[in-house]
Amino acid sequence: MSNSAQTSASSRIAALLDENSFVEVGAYITARNTDFNMTEQETPADGVVTGYGTIGGCLVYVYSQDASVLGGSMGEMHAKKICSIYSMAMKMGAPVIGLVDCAGLRLQEATDALDGFGKLYLSQAMASGVIPQIMAVFGTCGGGMAVAAGMADFTFMEEKSAQLFVNAPNALEGNYKAKCDTAAAAFQSKETGAVDFTGDEASILAQIRTLVSILPANNEEDFSEADCQDDLNRMCTGIEGVAGDPVQALSMISDNHFVMEIKKAYEPSMVTALIRINGVTVGCVANRTELYEDGNKTEDFESVLSGKGCGKAAEFINFCDAFSIPVLTIANVNGYKASLCSEKSIAKAAARLTYAYANATVPKVTVVTGKALGSAGLTMGSKSLGSDLVYAWPNAVIGTMEPDEAVKIMYAKEIEASDDAVALINEKAAEYAKAQSGAMAAARRGYVDDIIKAEETRQRLAAAFEMLYTKSEDRPSKKHGTV
Repeated sequence: MSNSAQTSASSRIAALLDENSFVEVGAYITARNTDFNMTEQETPADGVVTGYGTIGGCLVYVYSQDASVLGGSMGEMHAKKICSIYSMAMKMGAPVIGLVDCAGLRLQEATDALDGFGKLYLSQAMASGVIPQIMAVFGTCGGGMAVAAGMADFTFMEEKSAQLFVNAPNALEGNYKAKCDTAAAAFQSKETGAVDFTGDEASILAQIRTLVSILPANNEEDFSEADCQDDLNRMCTGIEGVAGDPVQALSMISDNHFVMEIKKAYEPSMVTALIRINGVTVGCVANRTELYEDGNKTEDFESVLSGKGCGKAAEFINFCDAFSIPVLTIANVNGYKASLCSEKSIAKAAARLTYAYANATVPKVTVVTGKALGSAGLTMGSKSLGSDLVYAWPNAVIGTMEPDEAVKIMYAKEIEASDDAVALINEKAAEYAKAQSGAMAAARRGYVDDIIKAEETRQRLAAAFEMLYTKSEDRPSKKHGTV
């Protein structure tokens, strides 16, 4: 039986969709394999309930695996039913939601089951960037099914008993489950970034409904807009005081303070989130230096880019670009993380984030709230990379490096010969800041479009994205980039 409170596959669908909206497809399909005593096995619906219904009146396709039927394992007909749902969803341009409780490959069906996994992967690959794919793990998601979860746009996971793994914890050399449960939601959300949201079953289903309500149905039609019930000219009073935690700042900027943070537990120094501005869904990427929980600061972070943070942001920007979701960047970064571990991945990860920004054709607006220094500052949605509008708060610092560090290099001989090195550094640093690294200096050179008051951020962003609503931009003709 399922290890997820023995909730049935059909009950999960009923709890997720609008009341009485579900229509089952393929209810009479069963396994057709006869090897290894399979003729004696009952396989109702071959272990997966498939069909369509609505969430908030919007069409969605759904499959829900039933662990009471051979552990919810993937067999030939099981896979065929899911692939059929994908085919229908592609034709209709509607999201696919998978509710997972799968022991993995059905060994009795061997290569037929293996082929089923392959066809599922192909269906997911063809759907990628065309329709949103959402998966929620409620029980086991093992082996090949973990790969399917990795191909989804958003993955949810029940926080207590669900398991997601390619190799089970005890199968890892030098490890055992009690020592490090690599299949647990905590590990998969915090350490690997494979899981976007965790929670109990009820909260997961509620979050999926919220996510569907703010996402486009597909890459051509946008059903993600809603009437704005909030004042577009509302001032963000006190936003400077919470700028270190962008989630707090985004709450002030967003319509009715709505913020849905993505991959919250994974590399929290980089924030990825969905908000609403003037009723339109906007994807946000932001640097975090402080983390607040229930009004109390719980953690501090360096204002630097890490390899994990760059990867997290690049993946999110690519999703937004695929589904024509505008991108807002809140920049506050003064360099790259300096550590042996980070150095193994930072160059390639930063390159991928740089490419994601440059390659995205959606409306892109950046607000520099603190620092945007060096090539890390360029990477965070700079004008040079094609951001349509760049705003800066009055005290923003934009340049190559901190002014005092710059003058120590430029005036090294003078400082060494000076009787008062500190005074000389302060004097030259002030000159450098005014000429080269202040918001005004960047604005004079066209790298910043306007210097705005912090409290006017929502008002200016609403106007900016409204102006950019009909943006159309081409890229060189090619199959795809290779970064």
